Amino acid sequence: MTPQTTARLWLNETKASLRLGSPLILTNLAQVTLLTTNVVYMGRLGKGELAAGSLSGSLYQACMIFSLGLVSAIIPMLATSLGKQRDNLAAVQDIVRHGFFTAFLACIPFWILLWHADSILLAAGQNPVIVAQAMEYMHALQWSLLPYLGYIVLRSLLSVLERPFWTLIVAIAAILLNALLGWILVFGNLGVPALGIRGAGISSFVASFAMFLGMVLVIRLNPAFNRYAVFKDWWKLRLSKLTGILRLGVPIAITFTLETLVFYAAVMMMGLIGDTSLAAHAIVIQICTISYMFPLGFGQVATIRVGLAAGRSDPITATRAGWVSYYLGVGCMGIAAIIMWGMPESLIGFFIDAQAPENRAVVITATQFIFFAALFQLTDGAQAVAAGMLRGLYDTRTPMLLALIGYWVIGMPAGALLAFGFDMGGVGIWIGLVCGLTVVAILLTLRWMKHSQRLHERTYVR
Repeated sequence: MTPQTTARLWLNETKASLRLGSPLILTNLAQVTLLTTNVVYMGRLGKGELAAGSLSGSLYQACMIFSLGLVSAIIPMLATSLGKQRDNLAAVQDIVRHGFFTAFLACIPFWILLWHADSILLAAGQNPVIVAQAMEYMHALQWSLLPYLGYIVLRSLLSVLERPFWTLIVAIAAILLNALLGWILVFGNLGVPALGIRGAGISSFVASFAMFLGMVLVIRLNPAFNRYAVFKDWWKLRLSKLTGILRLGVPIAITFTLETLVFYAAVMMMGLIGDTSLAAHAIVIQICTISYMFPLGFGQVATIRVGLAAGRSDPITATRAGWVSYYLGVGCMGIAAIIMWGMPESLIGFFIDAQAPENRAVVITATQFIFFAALFQLTDGAQAVAAGMLRGLYDTRTPMLLALIGYWVIGMPAGALLAFGFDMGGVGIWIGLVCGLTVVAILLTLRWMKHSQRLHERTYVR
């Protein structure tokens, strides 16, 4: 193969990844904007409401991320099935049907847990006044879980079909609906009584339900999607298929949760340090969540593109697809790091009135935190995309173990030691986060390099 041909193949893969990745990233940004809007509204209510929203929102996200990991197993399953045979309608129906059932099963224990989340928060030593406010938000927000997961199942299908544009349209509509309802319910506009933090939870539930209904309409009304008849025979369930999803999905879910719980543990430790650190942490985490949507999107691209190529038994294309997504995801996070270092107060000011004297301590603390958040942008991007690349090859168990080592053996103990043992406060917690993410990024990248070498040798022998 000539260098010109090789360069053309890499360029074509880059174009394909950007075509698929752009709407996926925008959809991810749209989805996180739902909760970001709530953070902005709660920040306008006050420091106490923002701290309460951070506690309940972080716990909800931990449960949501685990559930998301479970149903995300259908992405590589759909990709390999469609890679082998594009018109395998029965296989698509079977996978999507069991994806819905998996989502429903996941919601039941989490609804019970979240309804009684105040016991968890109080046992963790959080301020009872803040916990009471947090539960007002949680008891409305928690019902968003099932419609959101239903949306994810249908979004996965359109993404693997490399037609994610409609998912973006639906997500944008949900953002606008959430923003409007939040403005009405949180602050009591248009003659509606002000519900405060509880109004933000209600608006998120309605928006999530609208997202699911929107996807159902898109699939039912578009002939290109309706031909797969994914709602056909929805009651026909097979234990073997459900077991297959769980076998692949549980390690993904645990990996997602290990990372998410690290950040939630950081939230809990910030709460022990004080409301100022907790509020500042909530702002910086929300900024990081927004930037994370870029490598998360390219990680999804990697899973799809690697899975499709693997389904076609094309290892060279699978390897190339993985590396292209990796470079794109890490490159985006490099840009994010530069922006964080260059304009921290401008970013913080989007979430809280940075000029108000009563908020000055929060702004100063958040500025310290955002310096370290910028440090781990590259490694956070690398681990996100590398995990997606490995999922395309059905490699989920080893990444789970590597995440356990990086986040909980190294990152979290280091953060706790620096924060409380060396009296570094919130800065110590952020240093621990940087260490954990860096270790995981290195280990997952080495794992992918090992796979790449094996795929290359297999092709060379052929």
